[in-house]
Amino acid sequence: MTVEVQSEATQVAEVVVPKEELEAKKIVEEVENEKVKEEEEEETKPKAIEKSSSYREESNFLSDLKENEKKALNDLKSKLEEAILGNTLFKKEESATKKSPEKSPSGEEEEKKDDENKVEEKVEEEETKNEENCDTNGENKEEKESEEEGADLDVDGVDKVISIWGVPLLPSKGDERTNVVLLKFLRARDYKVNESFEMLKKTLQWRKDFKIQSILDEDLGSDLAPTAYMSGTDNQGHPICYNIFGVLDDQELYSKTFGTEEKRKQFLRWRVQLMEKGIQQLDFKAGGVSSLLQINDLKNSPGPSKKEVRVATKQAVDLLQDNYPEFVAKNIFINVPFWYYAFQSLLSPFLTQRTKSKFVFARPAKVTETLLKYIPIQEIPIQYGGLKRENDFEFSVSDCEASEMLLKAGSTETIEIPAAEVGSTFTWDVTIVGGEVSYKEEFVPEDENSYTIIIQKEKKLSSSIRNTFKNNEAGKIVLTIKNTSSKKKKAFYRHKIKKSAI
Repeated sequence: MTVEVQSEATQVAEVVVPKEELEAKKIVEEVENEKVKEEEEEETKPKAIEKSSSYREESNFLSDLKENEKKALNDLKSKLEEAILGNTLFKKEESATKKSPEKSPSGEEEEKKDDENKVEEKVEEEETKNEENCDTNGENKEEKESEEEGADLDVDGVDKVISIWGVPLLPSKGDERTNVVLLKFLRARDYKVNESFEMLKKTLQWRKDFKIQSILDEDLGSDLAPTAYMSGTDNQGHPICYNIFGVLDDQELYSKTFGTEEKRKQFLRWRVQLMEKGIQQLDFKAGGVSSLLQINDLKNSPGPSKKEVRVATKQAVDLLQDNYPEFVAKNIFINVPFWYYAFQSLLSPFLTQRTKSKFVFARPAKVTETLLKYIPIQEIPIQYGGLKRENDFEFSVSDCEASEMLLKAGSTETIEIPAAEVGSTFTWDVTIVGGEVSYKEEFVPEDENSYTIIIQKEKKLSSSIRNTFKNNEAGKIVLTIKNTSSKKKKAFYRHKIKKSAI
């Protein structure tokens, strides 16, 4: 007696994007020319001590900081406090009606001043009236925006509630998250206080000019949704951002995204919006999570010969590097094609050593193994050899933990799922890491006089499979895995049971 049960398998294909070697060579030559120019310029500068290429995510606890780091943090806090209280943090906006005195006769100048005074008096009168009529249910738009990025004015007209990513920046408020944010800017500038302070000022000004306070509420369309998205967390609790470059190989979407300068600006705004959504998941606590893990899938991605991609990528890198310091714990590139190394060389001069140290690269055959170093198998999408499925109605976050089994070379291992209660429905996931194995599924009845039911005939398996079975008698489900190769592999599995309602 045989029961056929439909199973689902997902293969991780090894794909190398075909590109003209001449194009890659041309890019390399361009890069080499740029490097030569930079090296000539660098020769005239003082030589800096080369840093280690290996970095760990530093602690944000004050007790773990070195003395020079503590001093830098205190100095930056002092400069920031002074700038906020002195109302000098942002650029002063000049009045649109202001004219040069040289171009106006003295009589006209006096008349203009009188008119300006009248306008100012009128504005003050209107503001006073609005304040008197404003109740708790009708907050001003500026007050609402200040909760996100902005500033509440005290009686002296000084911005004291300036915040970034929901964290207040005025050090005297004593919020522990302020230290975590300031340490990001200090680390991005090697604890050089003045440079860190200027970076922070430029970031705050950029956020104001870019209208960040409203970006989360903007509808920027759904066309770009498949190109990047947030999904799950890694072993350390970092939210994971996936960037799927292969989607842009579609010519229509490519044109919509990079066809014009305006479209590239729209793409940048959409990408910033996604970054801000990811940051919403961070807590900025000393022992908490304050950075993201980024996965960049280069499978089928447009090559470096497409100028629009190169331009937009550089703009995105510059923008994120300048305004989101130390927000990436690791930058993992998977399904890396041969031409990418030339492209990486093109970007390399624009990246700091600290940023480059966080890069991890994986060819198609090593994708799952690489991701497993940072992400639990239940959080890795099935297209990358994991167990996570989009809109999964079988396994929830609370019951998705998987078990691991080592498959030694030439060994046969079994996974047994007890099925004592009749009428129960069993669902299980299995994924193989490291190569192909032989795999089959059976139901073995408790009654020796009953027949064994074949759920899945023996087949070759190298990635993920899910299956279900409902038992009509007591017994057990047996999953058999044979590793006939000379290399070790791993199997990950999980299961759940839905008992009969009767």
